[in-house]
Parts: sequence; C-alpha cells; structure tokens
Amino acid sequence: MALAAVGVHICIGSVYAWSVYVNPIKDLMGWTLTDVTIAFSVAIFSLGLSAALMGKFVEKNGPKVSAIIAATLFGLGTAGSGLAIFMESKMMLYFFYGVMGGAGLGIGYISPVSTLVKWFPDKRGLATGLAIMGFGFASAVWGPTIKILIGEIGVGSTFVVLGITYFIIMFASAMYLEKPEEGYMPEGFKKKVESGEKKIKPDLAMLGVGEAVRTPRFYGLWLMLFINVTCGIAIIGVASPLLQEVLGVSALVAAAAVGLMGIFNGAGRIFWASLSDYLTRPVVYIIFFATQAVAFYMLPSITEILLFQVILYFIMSCYGGGFASIPAYIGDIFGTKELGAIHGWILTAWAAAGLVGPLIIAMVKDATGSYSETLYVFSGFFGIALLISIAMLINIKSIRKQQA
Repeated sequence: MALAAVGVHICIGSVYAWSVYVNPIKDLMGWTLTDVTIAFSVAIFSLGLSAALMGKFVEKNGPKVSAIIAATLFGLGTAGSGLAIFMESKMMLYFFYGVMGGAGLGIGYISPVSTLVKWFPDKRGLATGLAIMGFGFASAVWGPTIKILIGEIGVGSTFVVLGITYFIIMFASAMYLEKPEEGYMPEGFKKKVESGEKKIKPDLAMLGVGEAVRTPRFYGLWLMLFINVTCGIAIIGVASPLLQEVLGVSALVAAAAVGLMGIFNGAGRIFWASLSDYLTRPVVYIIFFATQAVAFYMLPSITEILLFQVILYFIMSCYGGGFASIPAYIGDIFGTKELGAIHGWILTAWAAAGLVGPLIIAMVKDATGSYSETLYVFSGFFGIALLISIAMLINIKSIRKQQA
C-alpha cells in the first residue's frame, strides 16, 4: 500500500523538475522566462485549488477511483504539453501542464495519504512520510531523465513519452490502493492493544471538513504550513545566488550544493514524520519553527562553507518534514472521517505560499539590494509560526483535559 502511494507521488513530484525544461523551451520557442514560468505557477495554483475542491470526492469515491482520475489528468496534461510545443502554443501549454496537469497533481497528492493514515493507525507519521517522501525525491529521479530525453528526442517528444510513462506508473499504483475495513489495526499492534501493552490514543475529535474549517485549529495548521512553505520555497529560489553572495563560491559549487538540497528535502519527509510518531506532532512543529528562526537569522553571517551547507540542508529537511507531518497532524486533531478533504483545504496554503514567497524575496531584494536581508524577514515569520504552534499545543492539551 505504501509502495503504491510512492508510485503516485514520485510521478506527480516531477513538477519539481520543471526548471530542467525552462531553458530548452526558451531556446526552442523563443519565449521569455516569464512566459515559461507561468506554466509552473498555474500548475501549483491548480494543485491547491483541485486538492481543496476534490477532497470530498476523494473521501466519497475512495483512493482507487481518485488516483485513476489523477493518473489520467496528469498523464494527459504532460503528454498534451508536448502537443503544445509542437503547435508552438503558450496557451495550450498553460492549459495542459498548468490547468490539467495541476488538477492531476492536486487529486494525486491527497488520494493515497488519507488511505495510508487508516492503514497505519499506530504509525501515522511514518505512513504519510513514506508517501510524501516520493514527492520530495522525484526531482532527483526525473531531472536527469528529462535532461537526457530532451538531448535525445527533443522537448515535445519528451513530454509525450513521460506523459505516457507517468500514466502507466500511476494507473498501476492506483489499482492497488483501497481503504482498510473500519477499525482496522495491524496484527502485531492489535495483539499489544488486546494484552494492554499498548493503548490507542483517541483522536481529539471526529469532524467533517465543514466542521473543521470552523475551528481555530484549522487556521493554526493552515498558517503553520503557509509560513513553513513560504520560507522554504524562498530559500530554494535563492539558494544559488545566496551561496555566491554570502560565501563567494562559484556558480558551479553553488549548483552542486543546490542539487543536494533535494536529497535532504526528501529525507526530511520520512525522518521528521516518523519522529513525530514518538515526539507528537505539536512538539515536532515547535522544533521546526524554533530552530529555523535561529537558522535563518544566522545564515547571512556564516562565512564557513561547511557550516553554511549543514544549516541549509537542515532547513530543507524541515521544509520537507512540514509537508509530510501535516496529514498525520490533521488526523490527530480532526480524525480520519474526512481527512483527505481537510488535507485538501489545508494545501491551499501551499498554493498561496508559492505566490507570496518569491514575491517577498523580490521586494526585499529590490529594497535592500541583498538576498541576505530577506532571511531576517523570514526569521521573523518563523517567530510568528512558533507562537502559533505553541498556542496549538496549549489548545490541544486544554481540550484533552476537558475530555478526560
């Protein structure tokens, strides 16, 4: 079941390898960087929108049907992008890659996650970490593949070949996805519960999406994800020029360091999400924000390249870990009744952050002339996120005390 989830996520995660297409499309079509980047921006926006709007559909119709729809939309969207290149049409590229592919992204992202939470009631963090890890590692798999294919068969044909490939992998994975029976527990865990060795920690509540969005905890989670992603996307976007500005390294050295960031992004998803099963989700998020507030504040003054990279990779692990731990956190405080639908609405924070993060960097860079100054701004954001995460912990403890 976890492998099937990874199969879906490793395909849709290829969106993180979009930058590999940028220069070949620009050179072939004669389009501007803005022209090409719009396709990616529309895809991320469509991801958030479709995840929110289709969450209820995913819960009602199950992961198999939803993942098949995701495979069809994402496969057709990618292959159709090839047709857009052959037709030399920007609007077709925005529709196929941005709207259609983005919709497949959103549905495919949430389809396996709520299902895995139900299959792993004793290890929610590990389960969601496994699935979402595939999304983080995808660029390491597809980036070189795209580069090789473009060199061999051209941009348009690469889109077509990969669209077919994504569809086959996602469709095969979808056929294996299904919900467990109500109240399912793994055999070993069930025996420990029956013997009294383990206790099932009840969810804080069992709410539908309509009820969840009326609680302050929903907006606490939304803001926490929004800030974590805003700052993470920002550091991804400026890592190369930042390394060159602060440390004075060459563009080649900076590029190598940026390549490693993807590995830590993926590894952080499984590490932090698994750790949250033991430390609890509220505590892990407090660690995220407290440490990153310090890390972002320190980065501009660090001149030792090894220490700079260690902190940079730590930040990337927290960025990935924030994505992977949020579905389990949703399950803890809202239950699994409509987890996929609630997760979909929380993911609108990702779409918003994708627009806000780069905008803040551009504004601060234009105003100060330095990338370093943007890091102080984001350090302040993490301070706000830390206060929210502490308030979440206090609120959850207060409700549990009332329920006792």
